[in-house]
Amino acid sequence: MTLKRRIFLIFFFSSLAPFLSIFLISYYTIDSIFGNKVESGIKSNLRQVELSLRNSISNLNHISQQLAYRGTLGKQLDEVLRQSEDPFQRMKSREELENELNLITFTNPNIGLTMYYFKKEGTVQFANFPIKENFSPEKLPLLAQYYGIAYYGPHVSMNQFDDQVVLSALRKVELPDRDDVYVYIESGFRLTQDILNNDQYGGALSHLILDGHGRIAYSEVPEVFANGAQFPDFSKGEGAGLYKGYHWFKQTSAQDWSVVSVISQADYNLEKDRWILQILLVSLLFLGVTLLLAWLLWKMVYRPLNLFHKEIKWMSQNKVMTHHRQQTRIIEFDHLLSQFSRMREQIWDLFNEVKEKEKNRVDLEVEKLLYQINPHFLMNTLDTVHWLAVMNGQQEIDRLVQSLNKLLYYNLGKLGQASTIEEEIDALKQYLILQQIRYDFQFDVRIEVDENVLTMPVPRFILQPLVENSLYHGLSDDGYIQVNVILDKDIQISIHDNGSGMSEETIRELLNNRTVEQKKVGMGIGMNYVKRMLEARYEDKAKLEIKSEIGKGTSVLLTLPSIGGKTGNDKSTYSG
Repeated sequence: MTLKRRIFLIFFFSSLAPFLSIFLISYYTIDSIFGNKVESGIKSNLRQVELSLRNSISNLNHISQQLAYRGTLGKQLDEVLRQSEDPFQRMKSREELENELNLITFTNPNIGLTMYYFKKEGTVQFANFPIKENFSPEKLPLLAQYYGIAYYGPHVSMNQFDDQVVLSALRKVELPDRDDVYVYIESGFRLTQDILNNDQYGGALSHLILDGHGRIAYSEVPEVFANGAQFPDFSKGEGAGLYKGYHWFKQTSAQDWSVVSVISQADYNLEKDRWILQILLVSLLFLGVTLLLAWLLWKMVYRPLNLFHKEIKWMSQNKVMTHHRQQTRIIEFDHLLSQFSRMREQIWDLFNEVKEKEKNRVDLEVEKLLYQINPHFLMNTLDTVHWLAVMNGQQEIDRLVQSLNKLLYYNLGKLGQASTIEEEIDALKQYLILQQIRYDFQFDVRIEVDENVLTMPVPRFILQPLVENSLYHGLSDDGYIQVNVILDKDIQISIHDNGSGMSEETIRELLNNRTVEQKKVGMGIGMNYVKRMLEARYEDKAKLEIKSEIGKGTSVLLTLPSIGGKTGNDKSTYSG
């Protein structure tokens, strides 16, 4: 894991862990507080609604008692119904009854529509307000019924000029001569609506009213709790629960009907969600500050490390830093960078010193190889042998000495003097002549050279060790050696034989062991010499590859960078 990532993670977790702990503790604490607060508020509101409705029903009961037979108005109604002979007296009694009714309703603002209902005829009399058509108590939602009185509602008022929701009561008057006369009373103007709308949640709280059997007599949420449907999980007494995304709280009155307060889960959690949102915003701000601090720390630590990385990378790529060293503005890191800069300069000085020493060592080894004998003494001696062979008619010896003389002359050329492909091919031919005379054997060596590479400069004796390797590693009587030199983008030299081949271990020894070739019969210049000469002359621009398969032969591929030369398409061919 990178230092940058570690810094961010350390800051993140060191800041997040305490904050999460505080957040979780606060969340459960606030959740409990808000839950209790909301639940207590709803229950308190529910009790007020239940108490207000109960008082309204009690008031309806009280007024209906006055209008029954046992009350004053009930007896007046009986007298009005009995006075059928004297029209004037009956009219006077009716006016007195209507005045009494108006007085009662006027002095009780919580009372609205009041009238007497004659069930057999289906008619009403003495109503203080106009009645809507088709009035029928049987169509009203029954809330409770006991002691000869039925309570309805909430429902829309039967008053023709009023569409407010009201409570109503229907009580039998119990006249001596008739048992089908009832008094019908509704609660006052907007009383029931004001009671049901009395909540502290801005209209989010809705109400249901249930009868004693759990049937929904009134619903402000009909899409979930339909009118006339059975309330889910109904039981007597108080209760609370969750149904289809709504929290409900139930309060049962002493008259056996129940009021249910209903609130959606979103409204129920509104205040708590608002608090959680505020906490999350604070959390994001806190996290942003944490990341900013982590970034500042990264900038102070990681940026100087990146400078170290760049300098080390430049050193690993053998590049010299030419631009001005940057400053981190941090004393400790600037001091380290200064020390590293001095160390880099010392390393480059040591590297150049080692490189120069290695170059001198390679030159000395090549020079030692080239100057193993005194050239003047050797050349003079071979000239003497040549003339003795001419004088005595020894043509074979003369041919041998001439080839050896040319080969040694080429071999003993001045150190550092460049050779060419043409000179290399000629030296190779002289070497093959010596080997043929020495072993009295005709070697099938085929040489094909593009003339456009003949003047290309190359190091001395890079072909002869490669061909000599083919001669001494499996060339049979019917074998051959194919030498090709062509110019593509680079000089491509290939030496192929169909001999017995070599193992991978033998190839590694030929390329890496400096003494293995010198144990062989020949010029004493091994393939290791070729490899080291190419490295000294071309560094990594030249390539030497050996591919061999036991029983099928060996191929040596040599690639040299092309420098100079002439153009042409002719080929020079030799077969020895």
